[in-house]
Amino acid sequence: MRAYDVIRTEQDLRLLSWSESGQTSASGGTFLKARTGVGPHAMYYKLSCYDSYRGIYGHECVNEVIASRLMELLGVSHVHYTLVHARVLVDGEEHVTWLARSKSFRAAGESKMAFDTFFDLKHGKGESQLEFCERQGWLEDIQRMMLVDYLIANRDRHGANIEVLRSREGDVRLAPLFDNGVSLVFSCYGDEKRVREFDPLADVRANNFIGTRSLEENLRFVPATLRIGALAESDKDTLLAGLDGALSETHLEAIWNIIWQRWLHWRSLCEERA
Repeated sequence: MRAYDVIRTEQDLRLLSWSESGQTSASGGTFLKARTGVGPHAMYYKLSCYDSYRGIYGHECVNEVIASRLMELLGVSHVHYTLVHARVLVDGEEHVTWLARSKSFRAAGESKMAFDTFFDLKHGKGESQLEFCERQGWLEDIQRMMLVDYLIANRDRHGANIEVLRSREGDVRLAPLFDNGVSLVFSCYGDEKRVREFDPLADVRANNFIGTRSLEENLRFVPATLRIGALAESDKDTLLAGLDGALSETHLEAIWNIIWQRWLHWRSLCEERA
């Protein structure tokens, strides 16, 4: 299969300015981000974890691409990520690394707001986040998000990792899913022993703004009748195509095992509910 979303030839991106960053409690590091262009023409770049003494480490950017491919298979609205092999300049030092690149998901004239801020401004008295989403007509989208987050063991769906887009006319919609990299075997950082020992069905603690902090518990909010595509064992090649060199074979196998075992668990739950 052609890996259309992987650029293996080294790109010279030393002119990028890594001026945007986000912290992660999972690693103690920082995710450096860069942008070119503005508005709907913007292009975004994201490194995996960085700090001054380890440099660039981890594999969040690879997870972004795998999550993007999975949502493509399942028919879930998402940001499309491309994995790029590049030479970058950070804090005056050159690094050759992998990074994730994506286009702006905003249409012309749209503004964005973090979901938690929008909820604080618009929710009714005593209204939960899920009830608010149902009133807005977004419940199915949120249920798909919960299922995807379970499948990829996403630890970081906080209130700013969901966005609301507003048009000039005042219409609002949920943004496609983005920032899915703190997931899968995110915290192993090349430790092959820890990768092999990672429990694919572990109910990892998640920083969720909607539902509970348990990915497993959140499945109770996802109906068995949810409209979503299906995953097949043969999809392994699609999900992992072209990623050799970015991650070890052990790591890629562990990632597939997480997604596939969780999918089978979800299908089993659906059969129990039928």
